[in-house]
Amino acid sequence: MFNPWRGLRGLPSDVWIIFATSLVNRAGMMALPFLVLYLTKYQHVPASLAGLAISAYGIGGMITAPFAGRLCDRIGPFAVMRGSLTLTGLLLIVIPLAHAFPLILALTFCWAVVADAARPATMSALTSTTSPEQRKAAIAVNRLAVNLGMSIGPAVGGLLATISFPLLFVVDGLTSLAAAAVLTILLRSRDRAASSVVRVGRTETVANSRTSGGPSHVVWRDRRAVSFYFAMLLTGMVFMQNQGAMPLYIVRDLHYRESFYGLLFVVNTLLIVALEVPLNIAMAHWSHRRALMLGMLLTAIGFGAMGLAHSVGAIAATVVIWTFGEMISFPVGTAYVADIAPPGRNGEYMGAFSSTFSMSMVVGPWAGVAALDRFGPSLMWSGVFVSGLVATVVVALLHEPAPHPVDARAAAQSPS
Repeated sequence: MFNPWRGLRGLPSDVWIIFATSLVNRAGMMALPFLVLYLTKYQHVPASLAGLAISAYGIGGMITAPFAGRLCDRIGPFAVMRGSLTLTGLLLIVIPLAHAFPLILALTFCWAVVADAARPATMSALTSTTSPEQRKAAIAVNRLAVNLGMSIGPAVGGLLATISFPLLFVVDGLTSLAAAAVLTILLRSRDRAASSVVRVGRTETVANSRTSGGPSHVVWRDRRAVSFYFAMLLTGMVFMQNQGAMPLYIVRDLHYRESFYGLLFVVNTLLIVALEVPLNIAMAHWSHRRALMLGMLLTAIGFGAMGLAHSVGAIAATVVIWTFGEMISFPVGTAYVADIAPPGRNGEYMGAFSSTFSMSMVVGPWAGVAALDRFGPSLMWSGVFVSGLVATVVVALLHEPAPHPVDARAAAQSPS
């Protein structure tokens, strides 16, 4: 009998360690989705200023990603993950103690700096310990954990918000600390034979990271990498309209209720949970360029068609289309970065890749809402479609990389 999940059997144990860690961490993620409400309703900050906190978070994440990526190459991605989770937990518990808005803004920025360090570390750990054929499935498995957790965290946060807004930060912080503990315990429970490889591998990888490429070979001078990051930035800005122009268009312009907008994310999450892992297993042997072109094109079509969709069914159909684009683009994009990164610099390339997500978070929603107000829905969604097409064309012009094998030394960089 055909089993679409059979490709998960050979995944390394590190993938499942990251899965468990991400699930615990994301199941408690509730402070960020309610940050604006916390500031306006509990701290009585004007709405015009409260939005600055989201911008501060996005900027913090954009700044930290490249540095976190390089740190992964030096001390190992698991060490960065553990430090990120621990510091995030402590900061979240402290934030409710602050009442002056400038201090809250500064703490939010610091929160992003430490929290978003985990993103390149996670991508680096996943891609360094898996074979080229396993990488898409491994990344999809982690996204499954993230989406399962996110289906719990905000829902629980909504209930806690009716009791106490500060409690959101405390619970979120405690689950971050719990995720750090889970990571530590699972790493220590691995085969003791691997621990000897860890100590040797860490020394070799550090030496490799120091010798593989000088200043003239930094990631931002790699034309192929920069071209790909540009394409993913455009795709990310298109995708971020689900938090930018899309809710405004559906509620304000099409006069649907906020609950309908919320249900669209239920559709998105259910599709990801049910199909993303099997889909990426089935596409494991596709070329990166072919898969990326399909994913980016579906994302462009899904959001671009929003300007033509007015009925419930049509709007839901656009969500299904761009969800398939999301399920393909993001796992394949991470696998592509792993294959173009020079040996010993996977973290550096993942850090730069991660910064494109933060940049799209900062620019995308603002640009979409501004364009919707200034030019109207037809031109705005047409522009979104064109942006997605440009990203697809850029990827079509890239050369297919030769995949790197499993980096045993990076796999060993997980001090317990």
